[in-house]
Amino acid sequence: MASHIVGYPRMGPKRELKFALESFWDGKSTADDLKKVSADLRSDIWKQMSAAGIKYIPSNTFAYYDQVLDTTAMLGAVPPRYGWNSGEIGFDVYFSMARGNASVPAMEMTKWFDTNYHYIVPELGPEVKFSYASHKAVNEYKEAKALGVETVPVLVGPVSYLLLSKLAKGVDKSFDLLSLLPKILPIYKEVIAELKGAGATWIQFDEPLFVMDLEGHKLQAFSGAYSELESTLSGLNVLVETYFADVPAEAYKTLTSLKGVTAFGFDLIRGTKTIDLIKSSFPEGKYLFAGVVDGRNIWANDLAASLITLQSLEGVVGKDKLVVSTSCSLLHTAVDLVNETKLDAEIKSWLAFAAQKVVEVDALAKALAGQTNQSFFSANAEALSSRRSSPRVTNQSVQKAAADLKGSDHRRATEVTARLDAQQKKLNLPILPTTTIGSFPQTVELRRVRREYKAKKISEEDYVKAIKEEIKKVVDIQEELDIDVLVHGEPERNDMVEYFGEQLSGFAFTANGWVQSYGSRCVKPPIIYGDVSRPKPMTVFWSSTAQSMTKRPMKGMLTGPVTILNWSFVRNDQPRHETCYQIALAIKDEVEDLEKGGIGVIQIDEAALREGLPLRKAEHSFYLDWAVHSFRITNCGVQDSTQIHTHMCYSHFNDIIHSIIDMDADVITIENSRSDEKLLSVFREGVKYGAGIGPGVYDIHSPRIPSTDEIADRVNKMLAVLEQNILWVNPDCGLKTRKYTEVKPALKNMVDAAKLIRSQLSSAK
Repeated sequence: MASHIVGYPRMGPKRELKFALESFWDGKSTADDLKKVSADLRSDIWKQMSAAGIKYIPSNTFAYYDQVLDTTAMLGAVPPRYGWNSGEIGFDVYFSMARGNASVPAMEMTKWFDTNYHYIVPELGPEVKFSYASHKAVNEYKEAKALGVETVPVLVGPVSYLLLSKLAKGVDKSFDLLSLLPKILPIYKEVIAELKGAGATWIQFDEPLFVMDLEGHKLQAFSGAYSELESTLSGLNVLVETYFADVPAEAYKTLTSLKGVTAFGFDLIRGTKTIDLIKSSFPEGKYLFAGVVDGRNIWANDLAASLITLQSLEGVVGKDKLVVSTSCSLLHTAVDLVNETKLDAEIKSWLAFAAQKVVEVDALAKALAGQTNQSFFSANAEALSSRRSSPRVTNQSVQKAAADLKGSDHRRATEVTARLDAQQKKLNLPILPTTTIGSFPQTVELRRVRREYKAKKISEEDYVKAIKEEIKKVVDIQEELDIDVLVHGEPERNDMVEYFGEQLSGFAFTANGWVQSYGSRCVKPPIIYGDVSRPKPMTVFWSSTAQSMTKRPMKGMLTGPVTILNWSFVRNDQPRHETCYQIALAIKDEVEDLEKGGIGVIQIDEAALREGLPLRKAEHSFYLDWAVHSFRITNCGVQDSTQIHTHMCYSHFNDIIHSIIDMDADVITIENSRSDEKLLSVFREGVKYGAGIGPGVYDIHSPRIPSTDEIADRVNKMLAVLEQNILWVNPDCGLKTRKYTEVKPALKNMVDAAKLIRSQLSSAK
């Protein structure tokens, strides 16, 4: 019985690629150095999967930034501002598209479906001149073959690529991106022909858009595209892979009828309803790649249950046509449990990271073929039983408190306009108040202090002293820049979710459980294994300390319950919303303690609220109801004069704007600059927003420093659709990934722009 892996983590077990990328960007290493690190990682991955017995091993899933940007490079779809005209696209153009450069901004970045991974959004229109400009897919296939490993080259499918794109600036809104299919398919044909010439026998097209709610003409585009590719694909086995949700019935019919396609891959973890479609109608003679091992979580597979599912499918498609697979790329999980030498032994026995999931896939394939590894299956059953019966998982008082939430919507008693008046009397802020989102640059020295404190190499007294000095530095910088509402810079936090999880019950932490978010940015999601509560205050000491250093308002900085949930590996033994309510109650305790501690502005970040939105519209309402309710729970008990902020970043928000309003925050700061001010369009279209709002005025994920005039121009565009008395001026997101040499001038220009427009508004009266 055959086995398959959809994709694999790129960063390396100890983030080797991250450090190589950052060294290259900083000019400390060469392109050849970066290429060597990446080649070594690919070699290790391919050999590991081969040794584990995986038959269908992916290639071209390794990316220096993301796989959609790789496809943009392959198609030569480079926006004109980057100055590329022809030839093989190199690192300079590739990374300029991803990160911007000194003279031009980066392309938009947004979330990859409902994950915490991001992709660079292609900018397309009728004037784009496509050409075969990156031979990466073919080169990586050849590279693996030279190592003695036969792989399945993976391409982002042509229809999904276009549907994941956006119209380039200036392109008429009526332009249909799918009309570009005839222009990009010839390039796909060139790539396919080269892969065939290099000896490839299988090719995988990732077409995740099949799981979305698609109109008929979009489904027809899939049929037309693969009909056009059919003759070129002749002689190859072709897998079309879907993931992240059920495939709707009409889409399933289209998918399983595609010309030239040999195999179909489905996520049977998040798409269990697809099993019924497969059992009722699966094309004879085709391969089924059954995604029964979860690529998005870290819990050990229930091997016995998966085997029953596979055996039921085997009766439908035939023993020789069933392939055991992961539900999606393992990019979304941590790399290897072997590196977790300090993780609690009982909890560790409940887990499986990417390397362990490869072994699970192989074990299931062998068991299906009658070669069951009894000791492996027995150990798995024992671990599952241990988790179900462990007393550390359940806390009855937490369960009762969450159950008691039913029956109230937990809204603040006073309307937001009245609250804003009370807050203004207390805070006395100018028109267009300036602030930042929370974090300031995390210097090498700061990271060293945290690392040494965690390793018990310095005392708590020395640690507190160092963090206080860092806070004082950040406060002084903001006062010098004349920012109105300050932050303490979060020097005590390596990660916004990990920091809170470490202080909440029901969480466990890894040493090397890193997951790529975008580019070189990695996060280490905590593991929620049990009921959640807050044993003691988490941030009050640091926020109160920071407030004592200034007369200006100091924001208390918290991560909201929905974001903690969506940026963690969440227990799968109870509904997600129940876990979220437990976290909300814990954050509520913290909000009220901050208020008692003299903090009058409290930011509760919900950066990931949009990210968790289900992919199918029918499921939106239920999710938004409990997610928004969870946020309101956190702050329903504060006084009118306490100002509640929230922050959201790098997602498409326009379709949930009414739910954002329903969160009833006093001020929301939200990403805007990198998405070409797409957010502002909802206000142009008549959506009324009465609370404070700060659409980001510059992109912090690029090292580029915007000018005062550029920021002022952005603010004026905002004033065209928003009232001046509710508008805030702030960056898109936190500043932790930037350097002070970038942050200080950018913030100075931001404050200068706000002052310039205040002056203009005053003169106009």
